[in-house]
Parts: sequence; C-alpha cells; structure tokens
Amino acid sequence: MKVLLTGANGQLGLELQKELGEAKEQYEILATDCDTLDITSLEAVRQALIAYKPQVVINCAAHTAVDKCEEDIENAYKINALGTKHLAIVCEELGSKLIQISTDYVFDGEDPQPRREDDKTNPQSIYGSSKLLGEEYVKTFCKKHFILRTAWLYGEGNNFVRTMLKLAGTNKELNVVDDQFGSPTSTKDLAVAIIQLMHTEYYGTFHATCEGQCSWYDFACMIFDLKGIDIKVNPVTSKEFVRPAKRPTYSVLDNFMLKLYGLNRFRHWEEALKDYLENENNEDE
Repeated sequence: MKVLLTGANGQLGLELQKELGEAKEQYEILATDCDTLDITSLEAVRQALIAYKPQVVINCAAHTAVDKCEEDIENAYKINALGTKHLAIVCEELGSKLIQISTDYVFDGEDPQPRREDDKTNPQSIYGSSKLLGEEYVKTFCKKHFILRTAWLYGEGNNFVRTMLKLAGTNKELNVVDDQFGSPTSTKDLAVAIIQLMHTEYYGTFHATCEGQCSWYDFACMIFDLKGIDIKVNPVTSKEFVRPAKRPTYSVLDNFMLKLYGLNRFRHWEEALKDYLENENNEDE
C-alpha cells in the first residue's frame, strides 16, 4: 500500500513513519513536510499526488500554534482549511482515501460531558474554526475520508510531558492549571488507530483519544510521580494564565464510533503515559 504523509516531521508524523516503517513489506511511504510539499498550492498537491499515486493520504500538516493562529489568521486558514481542501479535491480525483487529523478545539468545551462525533461544534478560536472548516472541506470534496479528532497529544517532539520534565530540572515548584479537563493521548495509540482505520471502508468522523480524563494539573502530577521527581505542583485557575486563544474547559472526547465498530484500541491515558516515559529519553530532549 502506498501512503503519502504530510506533516511528517511533527509528533504524529514521526510516529506514523515509525509504525508504518516497521511493516516495510506492507507499506511504501512518501513522507512530506512543508519544505517538500506546499499543501496551500493546489497545483503542487496535484503534481505530487499524481506522480506518487497513493492509495492513502494522511494529512498531519497543520498550523497548531494555537495562540499564534489568533494573529496569524490568514496562514491558519491557508494551512488548516485551504490546504486540506486541496488534498481532498485531488484524493477524490485519484480515488485515494484521505485521513484528516482534527481536534477537540472544534467544540466550545462548555458542557462537562464527553463529546461524541455528532455533537454540535462551536469553536472558540481561530485554530478551532480553521480546523473545522478543513473538516467541512474534506466531507464536501472527498467521499473516501476519515476525520479523526484527537486532543492533548504527546510523542516525539515538543509536548506537555517534555515541557514539564524540562521545567522540573530548573524549578522547585510549578503552577499548573487545574480547571481544564481532557484526555492525554499518545501518538503511538493514535497512529495504531489510523493504520487500522485506513484498511477499512468505515468512512466518516471519529473521536480518537486515550481513555479516561484528567486536568492539566493531574497530568503534571502523574508525570512527576511516574518519573520519581520530587517537585511541588500548585493547582491554579485558567484566569491566572490569560492567553490569546480561548481553551476549551472540558475537552474530553468519547471514541463512540470506534467503539461501535469494535476498533477502540486506545489505552487508558495513565497506562499509555507510563509506557511513553519508560521507553523515551524525554528528560534528555
């Protein structure tokens, strides 16, 4: 199976290269990033996909700097919406499957109940709005599509886990928000979900996060507990950390459709985090 991957140098892109690369006899991968494929150019996308003829395109490319998106509005929409539209158009022309990675930010996070795939969206930021428009373009222009909404992702690269470990090296105590809730999600678990879905014809929208929920404060405390780091963590409110983009207060997603199809292989977030910390040299990054 020929797979074209965009955003290959990001956390999820790197994990997908690793997971797909372990089955070299099954997959042929073309890993692209912004320096090798400009998805904001329809001509560039069409040229690349026609030349490679992938059975599956996995779009991990995104403008994910949530706060920066609030001022860099044009680029946010160019990458998260227009670039996605271009991929959808050309995938439809070639009959390729398109896997679009989306986000919990398409919801407002006001209702303290896990969100299902058909729940009403209401993004509160430029990032969320641009990603939701990307979803709509995928639905409109490509029949063979999978949209996977995920949240609180960590893997290879910059992420909350590594930030906490780095800060612990230079601080005796840390302040961490305790009134925002979500499901920390390992790129390993998400990559497995993507690979199993792309072999099916279960097209549509899926929520794809690790099981369970916690606050950022709980997350930080678990990281330090698992690493045996003695540091004081102070719970604080979101009002004490004012940022340009509004964060959803309750970001928990229910993997409802994966469960219906019998494909929910996501571990509890604590189990996945323990595995990550045991197998990565995060403190050295």
